[in-house]
Amino acid sequence: MAQNRKRLIDLFIGNISNSVMHKILEKATEDKELAGRYNKELSTSLEIAKKYREKINPVNASLPDKDIEYIKSRITNKVKNELMQRISKGYENIDLDLVEGLVNDALKDTKVV
Repeated sequence: MAQNRKRLIDLFIGNISNSVMHKILEKATEDKELAGRYNKELSTSLEIAKKYREKINPVNASLPDKDIEYIKSRITNKVKNELMQRISKGYENIDLDLVEGLVNDALKDTKVV
């Protein structure tokens, strides 16, 4: 059971990270068509993350503090690393200062915090 829980947490982290990253990319682009694609991807990832959140622990019950800190730090690091890769590939207008706030918002939205 513990291995399954760990896998669910990893899948949750992956989807929520993808959602946060696409939110930042959506804000960074001026192309409306591309922003629409980013918005669709972030919505899809967020919905999948919510489903994994329900499987990890009942939504009404909070996660242990150590899990919350682990999840938050993994998401933050994953998003920053991916955005740094995108910046090195030539993406422009990406604001890394948005990461912390958007991660907190996403965790509140999925009832982790």
